[in-house]
Amino acid sequence: MMTIKLAQPDQEPEIFYSIQGEGKNLGQPSIFVRTSLCNLHCSWCDTDYTWNWKGTRFRHDRDAEPGYEKFDKARHIAEMPLEKVAEAIAAFPCKNVVLTGGEPMLQQPQLTALMQMLGPDYWFEVETNGTLLPEPGFDERINQYNVSPKLANSNNSQKLRERPKVYRFFAQSPKAHFKFVLSDVQELEEVLALVRKYGLPPQSVYLMPEGTTAGRLAEKQAWLIEACKAHGFHFTSRLHILVYGNKRGV
Repeated sequence: MMTIKLAQPDQEPEIFYSIQGEGKNLGQPSIFVRTSLCNLHCSWCDTDYTWNWKGTRFRHDRDAEPGYEKFDKARHIAEMPLEKVAEAIAAFPCKNVVLTGGEPMLQQPQLTALMQMLGPDYWFEVETNGTLLPEPGFDERINQYNVSPKLANSNNSQKLRERPKVYRFFAQSPKAHFKFVLSDVQELEEVLALVRKYGLPPQSVYLMPEGTTAGRLAEKQAWLIEACKAHGFHFTSRLHILVYGNKRGV
C-alpha cells in the first residue's frame, strides 16, 4: 500500500481548506496537503515541524524562545494511505489542490499517484524550494509550480539552495512562477543576480516580505512594492497571516 508522509503538528494530518495566501493565485480557495520532510533547513521557517527533528544540528530563529524545542519525528509524521488522502481532499467543495510542505517534491511518486487518483477535474499546484528536478510523470500532472528559491538569509549554503540545472528547468517552464522572500532591502541585489543568471522572466517573479505578523509584513511592503515597480516584478503579501494570524491549518 502506497502512503504519503504528511505533516502532523497537532495529532491530525495537515489537510485543510483555506485560501491561497501567497503568489500568483492569491486569495483563491484551495485545499492544502502539507507533506512532511524537507531537504533544506531555513532558519526562519514557519513549518519547522516538518524537518527540525530532535538530534539534528539545524539552527532556528526560535531557538532562544523559552519552551521551544526540536520536534519528535515519530509524532509529527503521519503515514497516510493514498486512498485516505484522496477521500479527505474530495470531501471539500473545491478543485484547486496545493501540495505544500516541507518539500513535497521529495515524494514525487506518491504525489503523482495521488493526482492520478483524483483525476483531471482537479488543478494541482506544488510549492517547492526549487532544488529538485520534476520527474516526467509528476511534471505531466502538475498545473503550476510555485517555486520559492531560498536566499542567503535562509541559512542554507549556496550549494544546497542553488541548483543550476533545476533553476534552468523552471526558468523555461511556462508552469513556473518564482517567489522570493526578502528580509531587507540589501537582499534585492541577490534576487536580481539570480534573475539575470538564469534568465527568469520578470513577469513570473514575485517578491514577498518575510514575517509572521501583520506589523512585520507592513514594515517591508513599501520598499518591496517600489522594487517591483522598478523591475517589472509582482508584489505578494501573506494574505493568510493578515487574515488569520500565524496559525496552523488556515
